[in-house]
Amino acid sequence: MKVGILAGGLGTRLTEETEVRPKPMIEIGGKPILWHIMRHYLRHGFHHFVIALGYKGELIKRYMVDYHTYNDSNITVDMHNGDVKAVSTATPLSESWMVDLIETGDKTETGARIKRIAPYLGDETFMLTYGDGVSDVDLSKLVEFHRSHGKLATMTVVHPPARFGRVDLEGDRVMRFSEKPQFAGEHGPQVGEGWINGGFFVLEPAAVDYIDEDASMKWELEPPERLAQDGQLMAYRHYSFWQCMDTLRDKNMLEAMWNAGDPPWTI
Repeated sequence: MKVGILAGGLGTRLTEETEVRPKPMIEIGGKPILWHIMRHYLRHGFHHFVIALGYKGELIKRYMVDYHTYNDSNITVDMHNGDVKAVSTATPLSESWMVDLIETGDKTETGARIKRIAPYLGDETFMLTYGDGVSDVDLSKLVEFHRSHGKLATMTVVHPPARFGRVDLEGDRVMRFSEKPQFAGEHGPQVGEGWINGGFFVLEPAAVDYIDEDASMKWELEPPERLAQDGQLMAYRHYSFWQCMDTLRDKNMLEAMWNAGDPPWTI
């Protein structure tokens, strides 16, 4: 099963970082968040990625092309003719990835990007996510749930994490105060009200037909609404860790989790 990743947005709320790199290349623990996302899929057995490029997509291309040179190889350069020979070290990262890097336009919206990578995703069920969010969602169970209901689309839904702490009141009395964002483990959902789109999808090829041929078409708006109206959109509830990286605060929080050891989105 192939995995589509939307990696072409401008990242306007992270201009401190995205002036020089695309959002998926912002690093957490010395690795692009795109790497963290792909590693999560690989752990569940999904290794063929179709990445929709846009803003500064050449940097993602360069990273993938030079991946082994930078990450797990010694190199020998013949300065007479420019030949480069990479020799794997004793502790390679062992990424068994196949990656299709598809140009979809600098200013194209998410729906149109999906439409443009659809030919590379093939005629079978595929997965889809964004290049800016990490989670410990069980992707194998997500696919199992999708296959169980027979509809065209499954959306992972999550409770949003508290961004500024939470105060529980009884009258005017503070009964409970939590300063830091909280994430669920075995005891219940994340702090937050309601469910939101968590960004991990499983889709049938026919779901792409709900996207218009329009560069301004956003996947987050009309297509899911149309799928829902036709009874073709199902929700997979995820109660554990989930975090998008929309702002510098989000980035710093993920970095702090990584530095503390045992970050919740990885093994």
